[in-house]
Amino acid sequence: MPELFRFFGIKFFFFSNEHESIHVHIENADGDAKFIVGDEIKLDNNHGMKNKDLKIAEGIIEENKDIIIARWKEYFKK
Repeated sequence: MPELFRFFGIKFFFFSNEHESIHVHIENADGDAKFIVGDEIKLDNNHGMKNKDLKIAEGIIEENKDIIIARWKEYFKK
């Protein structure tokens, strides 16, 4: 499970057996969620995370979108 980074108590990662499309999982003490990373950042699902934490995570993903995409392609040899 490659971890990309941690900010504000939120872990950003993807699983080693992922599938298309590019996405990132996040989790904190309250729950977990998944965002699709493409032209736009879209929340795919949420299991218990608070809205304020989702907004923070979405901003971090947007700011680091190029890094996330590059790490995905590097890890999955795409």
